[in-house]
Amino acid sequence: MELLTGTPERVLAVYAHPDDPDVACAGTLARWSDEGAEVHVLICTDGGKGTMDPDTSTEELVQRRAAEARAACDITGITGLHTLGRRDGELVDDGELVGAIVGYVRRIRPEVVLCPDPTAFIFGEDYLNHRDHRVVGTCVLDSLAPASALPLYFPDQGPPHQASVAYLTGTLEPGVWVDISDTVETKVAAVACHASQFPEGPGWARQVVLERASAEGARVGVAYAEAFRRLRLNG
Repeated sequence: MELLTGTPERVLAVYAHPDDPDVACAGTLARWSDEGAEVHVLICTDGGKGTMDPDTSTEELVQRRAAEARAACDITGITGLHTLGRRDGELVDDGELVGAIVGYVRRIRPEVVLCPDPTAFIFGEDYLNHRDHRVVGTCVLDSLAPASALPLYFPDQGPPHQASVAYLTGTLEPGVWVDISDTVETKVAAVACHASQFPEGPGWARQVVLERASAEGARVGVAYAEAFRRLRLNG
C-alpha cells in the first residue's frame, strides 16, 4: 500500500456524469489544486436521465446538473470544466468518443489523468457499475494508450501527447492512496452541490463521503484518503 506524495503539474479528470468526479476524487483534485496544480474536468454526458422523479423533464435536469457541476468546480478550485454533452445512458465505446477525449488530452496535455476503472463491474451484492462509467473508463484508456501519444491517430486533434500515469477510481484493485485529510470537507461541500442526486438531503451525502474516506484512510494510516489503481503509461 502506497501513499502518494507530490503534486502533478497538470491534471485531467474524465468522467461520465456531472457528479462523478466529485464523488470519485474531489478530495484529491482539491488537494492538488490547493498545491498549485492546473486541474481540468471533462464530463462526457449531460446527466439528463439521472433522477428517480418521473415529473422532472430532461431539459430541466440537464440545466440543473450543469449548474451543480459548475458550483462544485468552484469549490474544488478546478481550472477548467469541459463537457461533451452526450446523452446520459447512451455512451458508446467507439472511435468517435475516443477521438473526442484524445482532443482534450492533446490540448490540455496533462501529466496525470483520472477516470473510472472500466474493469470494475459488480461490487459485492449491492452495486452494479453504471455502463456509462465503464464506457468512459475504456475510452479514456484507449485514448491514452496509444492514441493520444501517436501522431497518426486522430491527426486532426492536435500534436501528440503522452500522459505519464492514469489513476483509476471506483476500482476493485486499489494500490495507491492520496491523503485528503485537509480537503475532505471540501469534498463534502462539492458532493453536496449535486442536490439532484441526493433526495435524502446533504446530511446523507456527508455521512457517506466521510465514512468511505475514513475507511480508505484507515488502510494507509491517515484520517481520510481516496484510493486509486495506478497505470503507468510511459514505462
